[in-house]
Amino acid sequence: MTALLALIACALVVYLLVHPRTASGVKVALLTAPPVAVVIWLLEEVYRRSFAAVAVAAVFVVALIALIGLLGHPRLPIWTKMLVFGTVPVAAVAWLLVVTADDTIKDPGEDPCSMYYGGVGVSKAFPPQAYCRYEDGSTHDLATGTQFVFWVCLTVSLALLSVGLWQAVRNPSALVRQFRSGL
Repeated sequence: MTALLALIACALVVYLLVHPRTASGVKVALLTAPPVAVVIWLLEEVYRRSFAAVAVAAVFVVALIALIGLLGHPRLPIWTKMLVFGTVPVAAVAWLLVVTADDTIKDPGEDPCSMYYGGVGVSKAFPPQAYCRYEDGSTHDLATGTQFVFWVCLTVSLALLSVGLWQAVRNPSALVRQFRSGL
């Protein structure tokens, strides 16, 4: 039953995305909400971090306003507007890879820290970090390249979204126009 409901929801989203009368602001919300909902669910149910989940939801609302403001900016080239749609998902996947690098969900003894390094795996949600802690107190970082990718993508995304947020604050009528259908 859940699979059928998910299939119907996906079909509805695809229909709204290709329908010409659907406003672009609604399309952006439909594209960005599902991945954020998954991250919020992971934080709440898997990691038991309610405060982080609420923070992610609040940041999503501000980022959605900024993204719609960015798309409504009249003088930015289209490639800068589309760059956000690449850097945000890459940053989200990199974050997920970093916080799960220690594989603490697996059975004890099967995570990379105890199998290869002889330590205990530790991860933090933000700033994203995973490392092995040894009995003598020393540490070994895991997924350092993925951390670098996360920070680069996050920086580029924040720079572009700040331009969009400035546009939304400066010209709120352009933001409202993004939620009206053009036909």
